[in-house]
Amino acid sequence: MKKLANLVFLASLAIILASCSGERSKTTGWKYNDVKWGGFERHDYKGQEVGPNLVFIQGGTFTMGQVEQDVRFDQNAYPRKITVTSFYMDETEVTNIDYREYCYWLLRVFVDYMEVYDQALPDTNCWRVKLGYNEPMVRYYFRHPNFNDYPVVGVNWIQASGFAAWRTDRVNEMIMIREGFLKPNPDQINEDNFNTEAYLAGQYEGLVKKKVKSYTADKERRVRLEDGIMLPDYRLPTEAEWEYAALAQVGDALFENVNTRRMYPWAGHSLRMEKTRHRGKLMLNMRRGRGDMMGTASELNDASAYTSEVRAYWPNDYGLYNMGGNVSEWVLDVYRPLSLEDIVDMNPYRGNVFLVPDKDEDGYLLEKDSLGRVVYREVTLEENIDRRNYKKADNIGYIDEENYEAGSQMYNYSYSSLVNNKARIYKGGSWDDRAYWQNPGTRRFLDEEQSLSTLGFRCAMVHVGDAKRHSKNF
Repeated sequence: MKKLANLVFLASLAIILASCSGERSKTTGWKYNDVKWGGFERHDYKGQEVGPNLVFIQGGTFTMGQVEQDVRFDQNAYPRKITVTSFYMDETEVTNIDYREYCYWLLRVFVDYMEVYDQALPDTNCWRVKLGYNEPMVRYYFRHPNFNDYPVVGVNWIQASGFAAWRTDRVNEMIMIREGFLKPNPDQINEDNFNTEAYLAGQYEGLVKKKVKSYTADKERRVRLEDGIMLPDYRLPTEAEWEYAALAQVGDALFENVNTRRMYPWAGHSLRMEKTRHRGKLMLNMRRGRGDMMGTASELNDASAYTSEVRAYWPNDYGLYNMGGNVSEWVLDVYRPLSLEDIVDMNPYRGNVFLVPDKDEDGYLLEKDSLGRVVYREVTLEENIDRRNYKKADNIGYIDEENYEAGSQMYNYSYSSLVNNKARIYKGGSWDDRAYWQNPGTRRFLDEEQSLSTLGFRCAMVHVGDAKRHSKNF
């Protein structure tokens, strides 16, 4: 009888422990994922999925800026130590076929808004030179299949940002189809297209295949951000992220000390391969000197008079291709000569314009716009009167404006300076640049509406959560 009593006690204890398991809130004791307890949900998250063509870049501290000789005396890249949090970056530049897919989608979907397609097209005339014959590149480079895997050029900063936003929606739509929540819908038209934010706001339905199990009376619901199913936004990398990823000092640290400073995106101070059977070959596609763009016939070195395929050379220690050479790349930041004197040393970035979703008088979101996107507006001073971390929406000119509240710029564009709030930074050397610009610490700028035959881009994505933890590839 005593043994039986002990068994009954142990069984009762097991039931009690089971009822107090991890399915309960540690704050209130209420059960998660239970209709009887209100239906509040908690979902396990195995780590962020690595999106298509992305490489995980583990964050850390590094010395940003130019520590080599400033041969141009720009004095615009003073070195300082900063920290960059973990993120993802494209292993290659965005290619012609990638961008043609984007343009095709715009043409197919926005049938009543052809100007959207027209405004997205790259400027192929960027190849023209007044005293050079580049008309074959004007005609063939963007559209000929032989150039499919070459970096797209002639794309300005605004167009590159539009591509990144479109890519976010297409990747998330693919995930929703893959996970069985939506059916493929090739007949999307005008505003009736999958947009991540519009879907999450309940302003896009699509061809529903199934819904998520709900622990309320409805028993099922739409996918929410809290489910962790969709990926964060694709975007251009910040200048700090780009430079950190280009240097790729992941293999140089010993007990938290980095005792080397890389001149280029690989170890050593040479532009040529120093080991293996490729010894003496150029590590990148660049201009070697006056009149020397590709080497000598039968002994071609970089073998590319203009751009080259995006995987034509060796990747750096993060697995990123062409972080030096081939094409320079747009980054997110607005240019300032003294950016590296700004006070932020964690994820520094100049270009913030703070927005919020626009709502009607009753507090409901406005209907999405004619392109199917959620409508945003800039924050106002009145609604931030008691806020400490910011007041106004546009903070691009913060600190360096003569009168910040009045918003008067100290840069008089086209009269005393080419710098204004539309001047965007681009990083890295191109096929037409010499060795100096292949150093990741160098920086240049261009108006966000202009483009070059030497300038392309790649995308980045924030990493959420544990700095070391990510899930499988897409």
